Amino acid sequence: MILPARAMFVLAGFHIAGRNALRRWNESRWIRRTLITLSVLLLGIGIVIAAANVWVLSRTRSAIESQLDQCVPRPVGIVFGTTHWSAHGGRNPHFEARMSAAAELIRSRHVQHLLLSGDNRTRYYNEPITMWRDLRGRAVHDRDMTLDYAGFSTFDTLVRAQEIFGVKRAMLITQAWHLPRALYIADALGMDVTGCAVPTGQVSGLWRLEIREWLARVGVLGDLYLWHRQPYFLGPKEPLPLLPSSSTDDVSGFSSAGGKVRESVHGSLSSSAR
Repeated sequence: MILPARAMFVLAGFHIAGRNALRRWNESRWIRRTLITLSVLLLGIGIVIAAANVWVLSRTRSAIESQLDQCVPRPVGIVFGTTHWSAHGGRNPHFEARMSAAAELIRSRHVQHLLLSGDNRTRYYNEPITMWRDLRGRAVHDRDMTLDYAGFSTFDTLVRAQEIFGVKRAMLITQAWHLPRALYIADALGMDVTGCAVPTGQVSGLWRLEIREWLARVGVLGDLYLWHRQPYFLGPKEPLPLLPSSSTDDVSGFSSAGGKVRESVHGSLSSSAR
């Protein structure tokens, strides 16, 4: 039987509509699967980040003191470098807080010597020298400071403190949000360290630093246990000029040798990365 032309058009319309509906169904199913996959992936990433942070924080919380006068005395204070200026052009409050705390800890003899470790990749950017100049202005003697120009990261600073400068027991001097990661690295390296959280006060944009730190704590677990990160530069050993007393627990028995600021053997004002 031959169908009328109108019926043929109707059947063709149903066929096209069916094909379009099937295509839309397949597309929507693909979209649903993609969204489910992305949701599961994001959930997994969130769980990893949260678990890594809980682990690092729980392992280091007891080693952090938030009052300078209550920080456990140590022979060496490791001061982590940061930029002198903020992104808005003013003086960086994090730098100011670290320098103020370091000077106070030296004056109160909570530490006997400061290891100033920071980035000096170019002749135009030199964190250790900037810290040294600032601390000199706060009446810290040159003989009480050693400059490390190859502290390109928290990891590099701590590895070099142990391997190059022979530091085994130290106080880490930095902000509270930075200390858990630094303490965890030092502990993993076998160092005996405590953390002295420097008071910074209200700082704009702190939430960005804290978010970055959450991610950095995940990265440090990979550095230590997965890809076994190595420092950018090591070099020859240069033990700090400390003369230990008969009791290694009595920091008052430590004294600094020499009257000039000590620099890494490869430390200078040159531009080459070390």
